[in-house]
Amino acid sequence: MDRPYTAPDSIARSLFSPGEPPAWEELNSDSPSPLLLVCDHASNRVPLKLGHLGLDLNVFGLHVAYDIGCEKLTRLLSQQFNATALLAHYSRLVIDLNRHPGDGSSIPEVSDSIEIPGNHALTPEQIRQREAALFWPYHNRIEQILGRICSRGQTPILCSIHSFTPVFRGFQRPWHIGVLWDRDHRLSTPLLESLNTTRQYCVGDNEPYHARNPVGYTMDVHGEKNGYPHLLLEIRQDLIGHDDGVAEWAGIIHTHLRQVLARVTLP
Repeated sequence: MDRPYTAPDSIARSLFSPGEPPAWEELNSDSPSPLLLVCDHASNRVPLKLGHLGLDLNVFGLHVAYDIGCEKLTRLLSQQFNATALLAHYSRLVIDLNRHPGDGSSIPEVSDSIEIPGNHALTPEQIRQREAALFWPYHNRIEQILGRICSRGQTPILCSIHSFTPVFRGFQRPWHIGVLWDRDHRLSTPLLESLNTTRQYCVGDNEPYHARNPVGYTMDVHGEKNGYPHLLLEIRQDLIGHDDGVAEWAGIIHTHLRQVLARVTLP
């Protein structure tokens, strides 16, 4: 894994006010399953010291702030698979946990044409503070969980949960779910085949965007570079923006991915 900037604990702690949660929440830590579910954009929370980044509060109900529906979906999938899950506790507007540090979209000054005043003209120290408090603790924890799975003699399986908007730049996106992959298709190919068998869903193969564009940090570093089987799922937000939809799509994903995991031979 890319090595983090080693900051004193005081730099990381300085971003949080008393009583605020840490960077991540881990579910089902004692699971014996090799499957790890991760949700990089689970929350729209912003540390109090950043004052909502200068934005109107209504912005935090939009896709720019978090992946709508994914926190509840990941929690339910963790239960159904009896798998460990890791949820990010803060908004991607503070720092995007699925972008490489230093990338222009890591701490966006503009997102979906919305200016983010609190991200303008940040000093190197302010950037390091966000990385030390949020980015590296989350990704270091993923590595620790993967190491724990390996220590049991299992091959880790990584699944990242995201959601996408029904309309983008005037284009009505038809897909219900997208399966994203780059070089490793050990899971994506059989899952796409399984989802398409029923003909009930419009399934995107590297839609609504390709896994290589943009290159997401989580799958690239923890999956591709480690050689672990992995995939990224994108579910359309209007389908999981309510509890009934979350339950329905958790069931769909569990049914199809469980069958794939049962028949795929991994080292």
